[in-house]
Amino acid sequence: MGILDMLGVGSGPAFSAREGDTDTVKRIVSELEALDPRQARFLASFSYVLSRVANADSTICVNETEAMREIVQKLGHLPEAQALLVVEIAKSQARLLGGTENYLVTREFQDVATAAQRLELLDCLFAVAAADGAISTIEESQTGQIAKELGFTHPEYVAALANHSEHRTVLRLLRTKREA
Repeated sequence: MGILDMLGVGSGPAFSAREGDTDTVKRIVSELEALDPRQARFLASFSYVLSRVANADSTICVNETEAMREIVQKLGHLPEAQALLVVEIAKSQARLLGGTENYLVTREFQDVATAAQRLELLDCLFAVAAADGAISTIEESQTGQIAKELGFTHPEYVAALANHSEHRTVLRLLRTKREA
């Protein structure tokens, strides 16, 4: 089951409370069902793509989670608890189904997002990668792959990356070698 199905907006059957579900599951379902389906689809795919970068090194640190929550809360106009819920589902799905879902969910985001929203996501990807103070080469690589999947040209990707150059570990290593 993909993240869009988990949020009740995928192509499969809607994710709804069933008899026997715990109170926690029922509460989560009711919160997600309150979202407009288009907004839920946008937030689900947006959050998942953020999780791709956060999970690029196979670990999602607290700082990356917090950055994702802040971004989703702000851009999604969500209460903190709901933003955290969306982020936690996205992180879980990225960890469990990353290889099979990555391209599909990114393509879904491309379908529901405007050009401005895709560009905003690209900037947010770098913000999540830099949340721990450094953008590793593997995070750069993952962001580059996502940029290609979203239809960005290499010069567009490089321009977005340039805005975050102070966090790039590869440049830090070069500076350190020059200073030595």
